[in-house]
Amino acid sequence: MHRKGGCQPPFKTARWSFLLIGMFYGKQRYDYLKPRAEEERRVEESEKKIREEQEKIAKALAEGKSKPIRML
Repeated sequence: MHRKGGCQPPFKTARWSFLLIGMFYGKQRYDYLKPRAEEERRVEESEKKIREEQEKIAKALAEGKSKPIRML
């Protein structure tokens, strides 16, 4: 049957312990992954700039080829 007092003390202690351990682990993991994510973001940004520049060049070349050449 169910006790009026709620959860038994050992289970309550175990739940709180696991909660605190999980919070500690999460903080450590976040601190470990944050610099890596920032580096990836920085590299992706520089690659995006290069890719956009290449697309502009390719578009300009494609427009140049589609225009008829006029001979004087």
